[in-house]
Parts: sequence; structure tokens; C-alpha cells
Amino acid sequence: MSDKGSHGDGHPSNTDTPLVVWGAGVGQPVPISESHHHDNTVRFVDEHVHDMPTPSEWGLTGLERMDVNQADIAPLMSTLLGMPCPVNSVGNLPLGFLNFSGVEEVEAVLANTKQILNQFLRKSQLKESHSLRFKPFKPLANYNLVLNEIEHLISIRDYKAAKKLSENLRSLALEGLHYFQTYDWFLLMTVISLGYLGWMIYLIVHVLQAYTALPEKLFRSNQSVYLKKNIRKVYFFGCLLMGLVSTILLLEHSPPLYHAYFAMTIFLWVQICCEYQFLRALCGFMLGKEISYFVKFVAISIVSVVILEILVKSFMDRKIYTWSFLLTGVIASVYLLYSIPWALGIPVFVWLACWFLSIFTLMPAEIPDNTILVISSGFMIVLIGVAARYLDMHAGDSKFWFSLTHDQKKSKYDMLFLVQVLLVVFSSVMVSLSTSHRTEKQELLALHQVINWSIAGASMVLPLFSATGILSRITSLYLGFAPAFLLLSIGYEAVFYGSLALALMSWTLFENAYLYTSKMNKSSSSIDAMGDKLASASDDRCLQLSDIRIPLAFMVFFNIAFFGTGNFASIASFEISSVYRFITIFSPFLMAALLIFKLLIPFVLVICTFTAITKLVRVPLLGCYFLVIICSDVMTIHFFFLVKNTGSWMEIGNSISHFGIMSAQVVFVLLLFALTSIYTKDIRVRTSKRISYKQM
Repeated sequence: MSDKGSHGDGHPSNTDTPLVVWGAGVGQPVPISESHHHDNTVRFVDEHVHDMPTPSEWGLTGLERMDVNQADIAPLMSTLLGMPCPVNSVGNLPLGFLNFSGVEEVEAVLANTKQILNQFLRKSQLKESHSLRFKPFKPLANYNLVLNEIEHLISIRDYKAAKKLSENLRSLALEGLHYFQTYDWFLLMTVISLGYLGWMIYLIVHVLQAYTALPEKLFRSNQSVYLKKNIRKVYFFGCLLMGLVSTILLLEHSPPLYHAYFAMTIFLWVQICCEYQFLRALCGFMLGKEISYFVKFVAISIVSVVILEILVKSFMDRKIYTWSFLLTGVIASVYLLYSIPWALGIPVFVWLACWFLSIFTLMPAEIPDNTILVISSGFMIVLIGVAARYLDMHAGDSKFWFSLTHDQKKSKYDMLFLVQVLLVVFSSVMVSLSTSHRTEKQELLALHQVINWSIAGASMVLPLFSATGILSRITSLYLGFAPAFLLLSIGYEAVFYGSLALALMSWTLFENAYLYTSKMNKSSSSIDAMGDKLASASDDRCLQLSDIRIPLAFMVFFNIAFFGTGNFASIASFEISSVYRFITIFSPFLMAALLIFKLLIPFVLVICTFTAITKLVRVPLLGCYFLVIICSDVMTIHFFFLVKNTGSWMEIGNSISHFGIMSAQVVFVLLLFALTSIYTKDIRVRTSKRISYKQM
């Protein structure tokens, strides 16, 4: 545990524990000397570095430090008490703590060895009784001969050789235990990896068929009868294979999860095999492309994988986002400088927004209290909202802003905007009042709680009545969730909210500029010029290879939305003051709900911006969501191979939680899409005859 009570990490200060042993049979402290150095080379669970120099503040300078694995304490206690070692113990008896005679020492080590060896034999027996093709652990095939040799050495009083042989046998028994504990490791890793790979290929095929403009020759109707016959054969052989695998698993008494792993993997690959004709036609289509297309395809694939790998690394070190956004700000601004006029200020804005966001992953994960900073953030949020409102009202005639603004009269929404700004200001005032009561150790008035709940609730409803232009709706959403986030903030995370909004706005402006320049360079036949002033979601164009940038950018912003103010341990170590403005009575479920809601608000902004961008560039939202799933699965497979079963509890738990979180992200994002669709379903992109897509 850390000083503040959160889960500790693998640092020695959180893993090292003092061990004090005294009484009958315990040896005396040993002075440090090269001739008497305790060297415990056996490592089964704990890979931590042992026998480190003793800290001077312990007051034990000059005495040898004998570190042990946590599991070693069980055989040490059992030996000193003269009792049998626990059945499932995997500890090695630390002889450095004992003051035994030669024969007593050998008998203690032999008892420890036999206890671990019995575990190995039981594991081997169970696995052999269930396996159709059993592979024994060969190094221990003649363990009986080794035991007889040890007994013989003891009988002739060669205690040193007997002890060494016992320790070697114990090491082999521990290796054998590990062998049987991971007996099915390769099989399961292969099946699960093939399952994920099949799932990604299946999604890719679905996206290519449903959301891209592939030539019609890939979908010839005159092959329908032939395809149906092939599909029946594939399903028949798939059922035979599943039946055979299920029979083998039943005979081996495998757990139900094994059946699920194999069933899902076989099902996915059967579905892929059913698309054999499409895949073959696709390969022919790709081979007919020019070499430049392959170079572009490979380059985009490599860049995509590199970005996803950076996201994987960011789970261990959130400072990676700092360097990523510093570099992104430069690259994006340079690209915009060559695409649109400098006088618009958009390149500079994108550059500054990315650099502003980059500083937050350098902040401590445990957020310090700073009420003044929270209140100041409220006024910063208001300034950002006013600036966005001004651009929405006055920049609509510019061809670079035309698609982002709304062409209806803005005056009818002036009152709504004013109310939202006032709610942000009121929430900042309530932060000051609520915090002053807490610092003065006064009870928070019930009226204050009612006002806080009312401000937070009402502000989130108002964006539903805002204008349907992209800039109008995104600004309204930003102001709508700000009061709740401010009331739940205690420090710099309130500034992060404004910074994230600026970065999301820069993403929107970049996509708008990219759309403009791409239409200036070449007209797209998949997007027709429309005479209506408002375009609906049904006018989506087909996905193109370059559109992968949108899901990748979404993945980056989705992760920075969380890592910008914390890490995965912060959920268990939040400050009580972050929910004090809403509730003063201890209620763990309501407090946890408020904390989770606070964590969800940045995600909501990211998903709403993502949806608005898909409407801006006229790509299908569901198709982009499938690409997000594919990107998530690439990260999930990497985390799957990073799952650990050694180290501190924090390291083991984090490796498992990273894999679980990425696996659940698909469903989590889908649920957030469903919730945020309330705010984004009315968004419209402004078009006109004068500025159509073909003219652009």
C-alpha cells in the first residue's frame, strides 16, 4: 500500500517486509563476510532481487541480510514447530535462519523436498488420468532412485552430499509443478490467439463488404448457387471438427471454458472460410493494383500498428502521451500550414491545443487539492465557450468553417447559451462555498447539496435543445457537462477538462481542413453534391484506406481522456472531497457512482466529437466503430501476452486488468455510443449548391 492507502506497486518499499525469527533452533546473526554468504538461488514465484544491502536506518549495519520468498516462511515455521509442512506450500526451507546439526538439517530439507515432490506426483497423476496423450516431466522420471540415493548418503553420514542432492531434487520438483501448472498453456494461447485473429479477419471482411466501394465483380450474383453448395460443405466440416474437438475435451475432462474457447474459434474460422470466394476475388483485385497502392497500404498499416503499440506502452507509463502530443502538435500544424491559409490561425490553434494537453500526463496521478485552480478553470471554460460561440456566429461565411456552423438564425439560441454560461459560473461559486464549509469543518447545508445536484442535472439536459450544427452542439455539450465535472473536481483535472475540449476542437478543425483539401485535389465520386442545406446521416460515403486515421485518433483521445488525470489505481484511491459537494453521509455505492460518472464525462466528450466527425466527413459511424473494435483487438492480443503470474500483486493485477479492460472496451464504447446518441443524433452538416463537395 502507498502512503495514501492506494494499491502499492512493485517498488521494494511496497514489497519488502521485515522478518524477525527467534527462539529454539534459530541461529545467531551472522556478520557480513565473503566466506559466509547465504546464496539462495531458488526462485519459483518471487523474481525480486534478494540479498540487497541493508538500509542504514535499520541499525543492522555489518550483519548479513537473509532475504526469503514469502512462500518460504511456511516451511520455516513448520520446521521450527516440528509440524508437517502445508500440503500446497511451494516454499524452500531457508537454512540460513536455522541452528541445526548436520543430520537435522538434511532431514528438514528432505522433508521439505518430499512435500513438494508429492504435489508434483499428484499433479502428474491427475493430468495422466485425463490426458489422451500424456507427456511426463522427464527430469523426474527416476525420482525414486534419487530418494534412495539420499537415504543412502544419510546412512553413511555424508550429510553435505545428501543436502545438495535433496535441494537439487526439490528444484526439479518445483520445475515439474510449474510444468503441469502450464501444461495446457501452449494449446490455450494458440486457440485464444487464433480466436482473436479470426475475429479481426471476420470484422475486416464485414467492413470491406458493407462499408467500402469494392468493384461489383467481387459480388457476382451468378455464383450464388455455387456459393451455397460451398457454404454447406464448410458448415458440415466445421460441425464435424467441433464434434471431434468436443469429444476429445470431454474425454480429457477439460473445464467448460476450454469448450467455449474452441467453439468460438472454430465458429469464426468457419465464417471466414464461407467468404472464400470473396477473399480470393479480393486478392485478385489487390494484385491488379499499382505498386504505389501497396506502398501506401503497407505504410498506413505500419503507422497504425506503431500508434497502437504506443497506446499499449502508455498503460505502463502515461508520460508517453506528453511526447506523443508534442510531436502531433508539430506534425498537424505543419500539415495545415501547407493546406489552408496561415491567417485563419487554425494551424497555430492546433499546435497550442496539443501542447497544452501534453502537460497533464506529467502531473501526479494523485491529484492534490487546489480549489482556486478549480474555480479559475470554470472561468477558463466560459472563455472557451464564448470564443466558440463567436466563431459559430461570425465564421459561417468562410469556406473553411462553412461545414461546422449552422445556417439558422443564432439569436434563438442566445438565451440557451447564456443559461449554460451562467450555470458554469454558478458551479464555480458553489465549489468555493462548499469547500469553505469543509475547510472550516462545518456541515454542508442541505440547500447547497440541492443546488449542486440541480445545477449538475439541469446543465446536462440543455444541450438537447441547442442548434444542430457541429460547432454549436459540441460547444453546448462542452458547457453542459462542465458544471458536473467542476463540482466533482478537486485540482488540476478541472483544467484538463478545458484542455481536452480544445484538443477535441483541434481534431475537428483538422478533419475539416483535411476534407477541404482532399476535395480541392480531386473530386470523389462517392460523394454527390447535394442541393439541400442540411445533409442527413443517410448520405454517408464509402470508407477509404485513409479513413483509418479517424478510429486511430479516437483510440488516442479515448485513452488520454482517462490517463490525463490518473491511472487505473486512482479509482481505488480517490479523495473523499471529490464527492463532498454532493453527499456528506458515507454511502459507498453512491460515492463510487459519482466517481465513475466523473471518469465518464471526458469519454462522453470524445465519443460525441468522434460521432460529429464521422458526420462531417460523411463516413458510416458503424463502419468506424468496427474499425475501433479491430484496433482494440490488436491491443488486446498484446495485453494477452503480457499477463503475468509473477511479481507483486500490483504487477499481476495490473497485467490482468489491462487485458480485461481492453477486452471490455468494445462493449463499453458501444454502450457509450448508445447513450451519447441522444446528443448527437440531431447533428447536421451544412452544405449548399454554392459550396458542394464536388466544387470543393
